Amino acid sequence: MTVAASVLMLAGGAIALLAGVGVLRFSTPYARFHSAGKASPMAFLVTAAGAGLELSAGGAVYLVIAALAMTLTLPLGVHLLFRAVHRTTPGDHLVVDELADSERARPRPTADAAGDAAP
Repeated sequence: MTVAASVLMLAGGAIALLAGVGVLRFSTPYARFHSAGKASPMAFLVTAAGAGLELSAGGAVYLVIAALAMTLTLPLGVHLLFRAVHRTTPGDHLVVDELADSERARPRPTADAAGDAAP
């Protein structure tokens, strides 16, 4: 294993470790998601760059595909988690809540609209 690959993979592991510490230490769900959502793709990208140095071209292509998939899908997933937490958690700790008005105006789904009604 080359020194550059080792350094990159250790750096990726350190970033993932820091993200885990952030998830445990932060007090609000928003801060926890921010820690995990920002650091985990960076940890993967740095680790994948190190692994890509050691793999053949075919293996590196798989890492690039995985990196693209993660980079494209993770922000959407974290955004959806943020919205779910916003809808289900009291926002007493928020200084400014720009979604409050739109959430109050949004109609709530009923059993009929969800398809759970008996025929």
